[in-house]
Amino acid sequence: MENKVKIKIAKDSGFCFGVRRADEIVRELADKHQKVYIYGELIHNDDYINRLAQKEIITIDSPDEVTDAENSVCVIRTHGVTKDQQEKLQSKFSDIVDATCPFVKKIHKIVSEHSDADVDTIIIGKEGHPEVIGIKSYAKGDVYIFDSPESIRCFENVNFGKKDAILVSQTTNNTENYKKCQNVLKLLYTNLKVFDTICSVTESRQSQAREESRKNDIMIVVGGISSSNTKHLYEICCENCENTFFCENASKLPLDKIRDAVHKKFKYNSGLSVCITAGASTPDDIIEEVKISMNNTTDNTAKTEIKEGMSFEEMLDAYTKPPRAGEKVQGVITSVTPAAIYVDLGIKQTGVLPSAEVTDDPSVDIMKDYKVGDEIEVQIVKYNDAEGIVNLSKKRLDGDKNWQILVDAAENNTTLTGKVIEAVKGGVIMQCGANRVFIPASHTDFPKTEEGVSDEQLKSLIGNTYDIKILPEVNSQRRRAVGSIRKVAAEARKAQREEFWANVEVDKKYAGVVKSITPYGAFVDLGGVDGMVHITELSWKRIKHPTEVVKIGDKVDVFVKAVDVEKKRISLGLKTEETNPWNILATKYAEGDEAEVKVVSIMPFGAFAEVVPGVDGLIHISQLADRKVEKPQDVVNVGDTVTVKIMSIDYEAKKVSLSIRALLAPEAVEEVAEEAEAAADAE
Repeated sequence: MENKVKIKIAKDSGFCFGVRRADEIVRELADKHQKVYIYGELIHNDDYINRLAQKEIITIDSPDEVTDAENSVCVIRTHGVTKDQQEKLQSKFSDIVDATCPFVKKIHKIVSEHSDADVDTIIIGKEGHPEVIGIKSYAKGDVYIFDSPESIRCFENVNFGKKDAILVSQTTNNTENYKKCQNVLKLLYTNLKVFDTICSVTESRQSQAREESRKNDIMIVVGGISSSNTKHLYEICCENCENTFFCENASKLPLDKIRDAVHKKFKYNSGLSVCITAGASTPDDIIEEVKISMNNTTDNTAKTEIKEGMSFEEMLDAYTKPPRAGEKVQGVITSVTPAAIYVDLGIKQTGVLPSAEVTDDPSVDIMKDYKVGDEIEVQIVKYNDAEGIVNLSKKRLDGDKNWQILVDAAENNTTLTGKVIEAVKGGVIMQCGANRVFIPASHTDFPKTEEGVSDEQLKSLIGNTYDIKILPEVNSQRRRAVGSIRKVAAEARKAQREEFWANVEVDKKYAGVVKSITPYGAFVDLGGVDGMVHITELSWKRIKHPTEVVKIGDKVDVFVKAVDVEKKRISLGLKTEETNPWNILATKYAEGDEAEVKVVSIMPFGAFAEVVPGVDGLIHISQLADRKVEKPQDVVNVGDTVTVKIMSIDYEAKKVSLSIRALLAPEAVEEVAEEAEAAADAE
């Protein structure tokens, strides 16, 4: 028995007037301008947004994300923006193109003209939706937002229903839902002015969906997962057709469920009917790809005989099954030209991979990097049986794989490596493999200050390579990822600290950096762990402040004097026996040696002179000259360099006796020594 599977596309499917207008605006601007930005998603369709991104048409959430506004054009999304957002964009960009849907602009005008401080504005729509947020900004009085009659009935507010009111709806709302909301509100407001603001195309599309879902066996609803009008279409179809399925594109068709539905519903006498409808933000080519994929799955042909009792798998095996749009396939390169790569997919159709769909990397030379006979993995873009070819893309497949690397890194907390390529407002952009990752200023590894991270500091990172963590806030819809250098650095420091406390011991030496200074000592960073060098351990000399010896940022070699692992405290020493001036003195001078010394201070009983740094000796007043001296200042001044004889060294008492007189009167050496020793003891 011969049966047919009939697949059709509902009449008003795909781009509506407003979306098509916005799409044409963006395409035209992209050809004329070097850089095009879109404030907010132009439409709620991830595939479409990703295509724009591949053409370097960037979607932004804030004007602050843009550093080259003077040389760019900004397009306002179809859902519109708030009055404040409009003003902010005008102050940032010199060139702005408003692609707001005319039906949405109409609502802005209605609310602006008819609202007042004494008039409530009621919006039926999804709170938080960009269109609703924009409409709300034009109201002058109180605003109430509801999504259903039930939400109105449950709402409690003492002022609700006491004033005059105007009622508008989100353009993509369900017509039946809007009418029910009107009926409830008319019971609450004695003077309610209702405006018909649901887009006529939306009404027509919903009406068609209702009609088609009643007479078809299977309904396929295509559109963005966050699109309100697509959601309403799906709800309408589900009410009338139990076999209603939703997908964003051909690659996300729930084929197993569809096959089960076909198997259960296949009508041996009259065949099977399938209808595809789509939201207003769904591109035509995505709808067509879904239809092709459905054709491939059910093989809409009258030539194949379906016999009663055959399983669905047997039905499919009875057909020649060409590849589906979105499917990943392996092939062998048969020819390479500058315009395209031709691939043998193991089927009768020829695979064609255009050069534009190979890669986004400009350094790749197709003629050199791809050879006949090489295996290549590609994605099916479009199946054209009439021309006997299958359109392929490697770029899309690689894009999915590259993005999945970031998603997996975020989920598994793995570390990736990237290079900073650009400093932007509020952070830097890092090239991480084939992906661009935004690093906020707060997630660089600069020390936290009240002023925050400066532009100069951010620019200093350009060209440097860092390990990063991908933060959980990955936006898969827009393919945006945020990374953190600080998080990796913090983990590294934690590991350093754990290793340090596991191996630290008294007398162990470390190289560190002076981190901070206090009046009582200096704190030294030993690599994630700070230890303190007390002021008495900084120098063998008596010092008044640590800055006499060290400064912040100095690299120093220290050793551990004491450690408390439980309390995580460590005391360090900077001065060592090797730098002990008394040990240096012992290796350099002996009693009886002559030495060049520098007078450092003068007292009534004599002058002190530096023998070696850290050791001062006394030249008693009686030893300053070979004559009687009334005041030491009569012979020497601070800063003078004089030649002396070392008369005695007392290492235990830390005293050194010096004499100038002994060199002037050699014959009195013994007498001088005795007098000097007696004078030193007296002092």
